[in-house]
Amino acid sequence: MATDSRAWGGRFQEATAAVVEAMNASVGFDKALALEDIAGSVAHSRMLAAQHLMCGKEQAQIEAGLVAIAADIRAGRFTWSVAREDVHMNVEGALADRIGRVAGKLHTGRSRNDQVALDIRLWLRRELTELGGELQTLVTTLVGLAREHAEVAMPGYTHLQRAQPITLGHHLMAYVAMFLRDLDRLVDARRRASVLPLGSGALAASPLPLDRDRVARELELPEITFNSLDGVSDRDAALETLSLASIIMVHVSRLAEELVLWASQEFGFIELSDGFCTGSSLMPQKKNPDIPELLRGKAGRVFGSLQSLLTTMKGLPLAYNKDMQEDKEPVFDAMATVRQAVGILPDLLGAMTVKKERMRAALKDGFLLATDLADYLVDTGMPFREAHHVVGRVVAYCLGAGKRLEDLDHAELHAIDAAFGPDSLDVIDADRSIGRRALPGGPAPEAVRRSADFAEMQVEVLAGRLASGGPSAIERALHAGEPLPAPQTK
Repeated sequence: MATDSRAWGGRFQEATAAVVEAMNASVGFDKALALEDIAGSVAHSRMLAAQHLMCGKEQAQIEAGLVAIAADIRAGRFTWSVAREDVHMNVEGALADRIGRVAGKLHTGRSRNDQVALDIRLWLRRELTELGGELQTLVTTLVGLAREHAEVAMPGYTHLQRAQPITLGHHLMAYVAMFLRDLDRLVDARRRASVLPLGSGALAASPLPLDRDRVARELELPEITFNSLDGVSDRDAALETLSLASIIMVHVSRLAEELVLWASQEFGFIELSDGFCTGSSLMPQKKNPDIPELLRGKAGRVFGSLQSLLTTMKGLPLAYNKDMQEDKEPVFDAMATVRQAVGILPDLLGAMTVKKERMRAALKDGFLLATDLADYLVDTGMPFREAHHVVGRVVAYCLGAGKRLEDLDHAELHAIDAAFGPDSLDVIDADRSIGRRALPGGPAPEAVRRSADFAEMQVEVLAGRLASGGPSAIERALHAGEPLPAPQTK
């Protein structure tokens, strides 16, 4: 009787229904983990040989076969089989086709449950490292723009209403702060993902003398899981990555929304490059900010991926359940989306034209210096609450007279409240208002430059953390098509 080709087929008497085979198979998407799967298999085989669970010759055959399969995958000449279900069995099946029965020794002491748990962690570590580099580039671009526009005055807004004068540099530094937090979260998320679950088996570990620490050293993972049930059923690293991606996309979307507003004729603060806009098929005059709009729209796609996996995981009993096959597609899609978004922003921002005079002109309407008048009264000793009401009367007077604050003379102010002295008119000046707000984190040009200095130091610190803890030498070699490093020794 022929041996069943299914990895689990020994106790089954009937063939798998075609519709079940199609639904059960995950190779259509989990083949993205192929090189991580091979890296894990190389490390596992080296450990098995060191523990005398296979001989050195067998391990050499297995490793050479895996390297050859990796080359085929990189070249696009590997044939993926739905009948082999997933990336793990496709690789192992191809290995058996190459080297025969000895390939079966590779699965000694492991299950596809702990194998896929390892693969997704290795993939996340690599993707987070790449995304971290892209975030660094974005932050550096924003810091450079903030320095360039540290003295460009513009309205600051609350409730989308003009509020107080700030600088464009100050506004851009707000996004620097957001993306720096994202980079910090990313480094932490990558650290928590970098844990070895291999050795957990299907759920109850293995009675064989496996050396999990050795495998962790081979893959440059600083920790191993300490509970086999959790090791195979935990998807926190994927959830945390999706959460991180969602927060990043919140920040991307907010920035994109402001670019859309600023590029409108109503604002006219910037002009986006033609290379990042499209036109209308009907209206010849149109120049549409499609890329910022798409960035804004893609945020919902990433949020949906997070909600999808949260819903999948929320009711699962320990340990592994087939539902968990649904973990990969949301993560793959979300990471591709967020990396595309973060990757395009530096070019988009670098190609925009800032309309400085239009920004300054917008300071003239909306009584943006009202708070400065209140601060003037506070300096005379008036309680702020009282000063607030007095300046409110000044604004009401201006509205009734059709005037701006800049149009008032001292006599008009003094008539509203005697606390207004001859120098009260001096504070009705946008540049002076901005310059006085030089506290750390403020909009004054000198404060913006100090914030930029601080941000650059933070980027350097986070870049150092990002540079260590990335993919292992085995993974890097497999992705680059280079010789594998020598096995680790105790």
